[in-house]
Amino acid sequence: VQLQASGGGLVQAGGSLRLSCAASGLTFSRYAIGWFRQAPEKEREFVAAIGRSGQTYYGDAVKGRFVISRDNDKKTVYLQLNSLKPEDTAVYYCAAKHTILSADIRTLTYEHYGQGTQVTVSS
Repeated sequence: VQLQASGGGLVQAGGSLRLSCAASGLTFSRYAIGWFRQAPEKEREFVAAIGRSGQTYYGDAVKGRFVISRDNDKKTVYLQLNSLKPEDTAVYYCAAKHTILSADIRTLTYEHYGQGTQVTVSS
């Protein structure tokens, strides 16, 4: 299983970015996908998740600003980052968990993690 995050970059506060998580080596439609981030000297933080049926769940810090979506044909999950703040600066990476269709995506323990993409928000 390989997960490759991309789309990071440098953006001013208030700006937007769209991150992509491209998956291979798995039956993508059977997996829930989560996004996490980690800033220097901080613990990993949950950002968002999307289940097999398209159900979504967001961390409190990003709720209302970020939007997660998936395209099963392209085996890709997207994370739209809007109204970015300097505190959103971190390495963002995605993870996958094989689940049932109606899984509770709030409490998943992910099986596979990918490499990250850097997001830097300037003030």
